[in-house]
Amino acid sequence: MNPPNSQKTAPEGQPLVEHLIELRSRLLKSISVVLIIFLPLFYFANDIYSFVSRPLRAYMPEGTSMIATEVASPFLTPFKLTLVLAVFLAIPYILHQVWSFIAPGLYTNEKRLALPLLISSVLLFYTGISFAYFVVFPIIFGFFSSVTPDGVAIMTDINRYLDFVLKLFFAFGLAFEIPIATVLLVWTGASNVDSLRAKRPYVVVGCFVVGMLLTPPDVISQLLLALPMWLLFEAGIIFSTFIRPPEED
Repeated sequence: MNPPNSQKTAPEGQPLVEHLIELRSRLLKSISVVLIIFLPLFYFANDIYSFVSRPLRAYMPEGTSMIATEVASPFLTPFKLTLVLAVFLAIPYILHQVWSFIAPGLYTNEKRLALPLLISSVLLFYTGISFAYFVVFPIIFGFFSSVTPDGVAIMTDINRYLDFVLKLFFAFGLAFEIPIATVLLVWTGASNVDSLRAKRPYVVVGCFVVGMLLTPPDVISQLLLALPMWLLFEAGIIFSTFIRPPEED
């Protein structure tokens, strides 16, 4: 229960139509920002794809290259990557719009924790993507290239490669949100630190199951996702010890 001195900062009873109009306005603003970011980036679409594909190309044998097996792939694949990058870069603004939409309905004590959680979630998402690119990709592609049978040339299709890395980007970006989810469970009273610690064995098994489902079918990438998820869960428990559940407010 919220304390008596915690009051909302906006009047209650706003009509549903006004909420829908405001929601539409914020969605349009978010889409506009994505397009504004996308348009100048598209000029560098090929350079962006070269940067993203560098971890694989670094391990490709000399004399080989990536290929495009579809007629439109040389255009559509960098286009798709640039659009996804624009969405990634617009995430802080999109979350700001989400925050502006829900903030009037929050109490003052809720805002004090919600805003840091939003900022932390953005930073953790970007950290997960960076971890995948700089740590996971070199290990995975180095392993794949080392086990390639003799007489087989590595010539990866550019669209298949993009689908592969985007899947890992999303997987690691979301996996790094585990501390936020853990803190939210404690903050909302859905669980507590002792209960989370007691469920640790199940969480560890769940991390490996999720790693198996979200990553390609190889043990290396599964381990590289499951182990950070476990460590991030432990970090979430540590941070949760500083959060007072609602009944203690």
